[in-house]
Amino acid sequence: MEPIAYLWKDRKRFFGMPLSFTRYRLSEDRLFCETGFLNVKSDEVLLYRVRDLRLTMSLGQRIFGVGTVCVVSSDKSIPHLDLKNVKDPRTVKELIHQNVEAAKDRRRMRATELLGGEDGPVCQEYNGDEDMDLDGEEP
Repeated sequence: MEPIAYLWKDRKRFFGMPLSFTRYRLSEDRLFCETGFLNVKSDEVLLYRVRDLRLTMSLGQRIFGVGTVCVVSSDKSIPHLDLKNVKDPRTVKELIHQNVEAAKDRRRMRATELLGGEDGPVCQEYNGDEDMDLDGEEP
């Protein structure tokens, strides 16, 4: 078995320095989070399951050049993963976004829009017929 090629690696930082036992890694198809020194916990999120990314930077984080990238996924075990206090968070978020899109393309995943209605969200796929209403009926 060959080793995993990582596109990005970092640690959770304190005062801008990587002084923790929380490690983050990104491969072309997975995002890894490993925490602990004696007892190690390792989590991973498949990139094609990522639904949303968010970047937060408090004043203290901005002073030290770090931020938190929040990853929201459809994964059952890890629906929300925070990459806390990572260096150059805007670049990290963009790198994750590009690899998420590439992973979805490789798996031929198609996104559908959720439309809110009186009965709640409805899944509506575009089938190429421009003369259709949002209900799926012809005008």
